[in-house]
Amino acid sequence: MINHNSKKVMMRKAILPTAVILSVCSIVLMAVALTSGNGKKKDAIFTPPPFDAAAQSGVPEVDASLGWSEVYQDGMSFRAYVCGNVLVHGDRADVWFTNCEGFPVWLKLRILDSDGNLLGETGLLKPGEYVQSVILTSDVTDGQSIKLKIMAYEPDTYYSAGTATLNTVITKGDAG
Repeated sequence: MINHNSKKVMMRKAILPTAVILSVCSIVLMAVALTSGNGKKKDAIFTPPPFDAAAQSGVPEVDASLGWSEVYQDGMSFRAYVCGNVLVHGDRADVWFTNCEGFPVWLKLRILDSDGNLLGETGLLKPGEYVQSVILTSDVTDGQSIKLKIMAYEPDTYYSAGTATLNTVITKGDAG
């Protein structure tokens, strides 16, 4: 028969190895969790956006009814122009997006729905370039709320030089 003191001694001797085994298991599990990353390392690779093949040099002449206006505030590293009245013809949205001369940044415009889903985007524009339209990759409806997100990049490094987001709506034009 084992007395009460013998049980205490046996329990004390069992506690230390059990604690060591649990500690080692915890360390191994943490190491596995930290190194696995659920495959997200591939998502972290940055791919520079291409320059827009449709970019034209100069400053466009835009119909005043499209609300073409300047996007600039003191302290911004860029100045751009874009239409507040986005007119859609088929799969094209006329935005007349323009990167002004005198600001050494590359600009890109994204059209997003109200939930932030991408509807279309330009390639990069150098200073003094513009594009008339963005090709839409999703269907839009007349009066649909959208966001025009302008993203500025420092040349060559692609570091962010700021962003601006404008809220507006889609206006469907004739099928031209």
